[in-house]
Amino acid sequence: MKSLIIYGGILGGIFAALIFAPAHAFAATNINSTSSQHWAWNDEIGWIDFYDTGNVIVSSAGLTGYASSSAGNVSLDCHTSPGGNICGSSNYQATNDGAGKLSGWAWNSEYGWISFFWGDATADSAATSTFTSLCRSYGSECGVSINSSGTFSGYAWNDEIGWISFNCSNTSSCGTSQYSVATAWVSQPAIGTIDSQTFDTGVPGGAQMNSILWQGSVPAGTYVNFQIAVSNSSSGPWNFIGSDGTSGTYYPNGGSATPGTTIPLSNYQLLTGRYFRYRVILQTNVLETVSPSVSNVIVNWSP
Repeated sequence: MKSLIIYGGILGGIFAALIFAPAHAFAATNINSTSSQHWAWNDEIGWIDFYDTGNVIVSSAGLTGYASSSAGNVSLDCHTSPGGNICGSSNYQATNDGAGKLSGWAWNSEYGWISFFWGDATADSAATSTFTSLCRSYGSECGVSINSSGTFSGYAWNDEIGWISFNCSNTSSCGTSQYSVATAWVSQPAIGTIDSQTFDTGVPGGAQMNSILWQGSVPAGTYVNFQIAVSNSSSGPWNFIGSDGTSGTYYPNGGSATPGTTIPLSNYQLLTGRYFRYRVILQTNVLETVSPSVSNVIVNWSP
């Protein structure tokens, strides 16, 4: 039984950064066109349509464009208001933390500011707005959020018309009034892959790959995984596979690999060859602010 220890520089870093530049011209909306998936509701003014204007865009930085309602348009940022760029006189936006939690402000010319506040209201000692005070009574956290499938939920608040609901599940009314706001945008981490060089086990009949052991770091919310490819030719082909023997899975099977913990390689019959390569898959946290790193990789095989 042999092990190959590969020492290398740290494989890591943030693989991608979403850079938001405020739009100065309207683009096509990424709000869902399905009839039940572009509406918010308020008891005073009724339906608020996020698809009708064709310009509402959700990004990792926030919302742009404006929605329509019986009380007029609801402007979601100052760059793309119905009157054009008004940021010089009023700088505002319904913002996104990159993981789908919205905050900031929208504007309606009849009723004024609409807050998308998200936070721990019980811990907010400032209580500078009616919304924050009401948020405390509503629960420890409140505001508008977007889940991993792009569906909005929660409430925004206006001092004149009160709560604005973004999903019928908020009020347990989905059986009688099916509505929500949904977008094609979803929060996603950055994923990078690094392939090793080709290694020769020196076993003419093909060596059996047994396990991987590695060193590095996995900050909270990040992942490190591996795939293996074997061949009896130094030129390949190289078909990287994971735990079920296909390219769609990784080692370990579920979750992230842990530094210093041996990862057994299943599907032994598929991992026999004189030559091999390994692939490292690194995934940042959802906000793309932290990434894992791999410094050493140990591959164990037997003749």
